[in-house]
Amino acid sequence: MRDDTERQVLEETIGAHDKSIDLQRARLMDLEMELAGIPDPLPALDDSAATLAAARERADTAATAAAAVEHAVRTLGGLQERARRGHEAIADLEQRHRLIAGVAHAVAGRNDRKMDLETFVLAAELEQIVDAANLRLDEMSSGRYRLQHTDALAARNAASGLGLQVMDAYTGQARPAQSLSGGETFLASLALALGLAEVVTSRAGGIRLDTLFIDEGFGSLDPETLELAMRTLDELRQGAAPSG
Repeated sequence: MRDDTERQVLEETIGAHDKSIDLQRARLMDLEMELAGIPDPLPALDDSAATLAAARERADTAATAAAAVEHAVRTLGGLQERARRGHEAIADLEQRHRLIAGVAHAVAGRNDRKMDLETFVLAAELEQIVDAANLRLDEMSSGRYRLQHTDALAARNAASGLGLQVMDAYTGQARPAQSLSGGETFLASLALALGLAEVVTSRAGGIRLDTLFIDEGFGSLDPETLELAMRTLDELRQGAAPSG
């Protein structure tokens, strides 16, 4: 109901009043801050809020990273334990493998002497045969020769373990069996055949061997050696123990 001029005056009066109230409130705030010992001016709330938000974000990021690190540590700890158990299991398997492989190599003859299990057993049998053969060879050679089993390395990387050498009483030295003469070789072979027969007989529960075939060889003997060989065979035929 007022005219425009009067309304404008009233609005300006109201605006001045509101402004005065704002000034008084600001002054009152300054006085309260002064009494409370708070420095002037107050920090900008927007900047503080932004700083707080950034700090919270960094804290969340750090917490996430810490959780990830803890998880990684636990995972690595589990893997380390699995690796330790696996290493122990492998060590046990490796020890068993070495044992089994050693037995397998020994049985198959994969060693320096190429001596397999069969050869090893035969070598033990050969020692007994040689012992029995020497009872005959000592008499037939007039005490000069004795056979010896040897497991020395064979020439040209051949299989070893069943070697024979001859101990010559005249020289006191052992020499290869191949160094014997034809007649001496026959006597050694005959002694081995007789020794084998005795060992087989004893292993078969004392069963007698009624027949023994001897093929050739006598023609290479001198009369004295031939007589010794025939005497030995005659003693064997009669069942007598070797003399001498």
